[in-house]
Amino acid sequence: MTLRLSRRALLAAVALPAPALAQGAYPTRPIRLVVPFAAGGGTDIVARIYAQKMTELLGQPMVVENRAGAGGNLGIENIVRSAPDGYSLVLSSNGPVAVNRHLFRDMTFDPSKDLAPVSLTFRIEQALVVNPSLPVNNVQEFVALAKRRELTWGSGGAGSSLHLAGELFNLRAGVKLIHVPYRGGAPAMNDLVAGNINAMFDSLPSLVPQLRGGRIKGLAICAAQRHPLVPELPTMQEAGVANYVAGTWGAVFAPAGTPEPIIGRLAAATKEALTHEPTKAALARAGGDALYSTPAELADTLQREIALWGQVVREANITVG
Repeated sequence: MTLRLSRRALLAAVALPAPALAQGAYPTRPIRLVVPFAAGGGTDIVARIYAQKMTELLGQPMVVENRAGAGGNLGIENIVRSAPDGYSLVLSSNGPVAVNRHLFRDMTFDPSKDLAPVSLTFRIEQALVVNPSLPVNNVQEFVALAKRRELTWGSGGAGSSLHLAGELFNLRAGVKLIHVPYRGGAPAMNDLVAGNINAMFDSLPSLVPQLRGGRIKGLAICAAQRHPLVPELPTMQEAGVANYVAGTWGAVFAPAGTPEPIIGRLAAATKEALTHEPTKAALARAGGDALYSTPAELADTLQREIALWGQVVREANITVG
């Protein structure tokens, strides 16, 4: 009887697919975390803070690998083509996964089908700021002025998150601000301070030093609620612009087909990492707010964002390249 049961157990084990055998022990070797941007940027800094804590929690090294190019598409494509075994992940901002499909015609993948959501990881809020010489003190006055005369706003380039924030404002506020694209957010901020453009949508880490120095004037934050870095700034909703939220968020994805137990293990570890106070503090110093979710919540967020920014890209007729 004992021998017969042992044979049955052996046959059952042999019949299991390889991923099922590995799930109980996962992970047993280093995990590759791709960042689809160059080293030193905001997403890369967040990824390294995240990977450090995940290494501790998972008991295996999580190694950050930068694969920049094509607005983040090259890094995402690398993960889409990787084995769905939990050892290749990507930490991406929302642009490559929610916006690029509307901007690039030659994308070889569909993020909503070819990636398995794991968890949100961070959010970086944005705000509407103006040159102090502009005769407005709130969003309502800004909108009224924009309906009487041409106002310019700068961004870090066509298709960037700051460009999309401005185009969403145009749609929601019923105005037509004139977009002036720059090669990065820093040159745009320099021209805003100099008075060469009237306004800008920028991330809080970049604009707060200028705001504190009185070189720019803040009108509203683009978030759903006020932020502790700039508690004096109302939300767009409070300022009279309904249904307006913009900002940069980041999330971890695996290749589609990654076994659910592995996704669950990674999501649980991510929650633990991002509720760890020293990790949260490190992310805050880097300019981001720690944020986690279930895989299902991330999937819902991705679908909402794909729909929102698709509408903005179409109605504003945004093109790149």
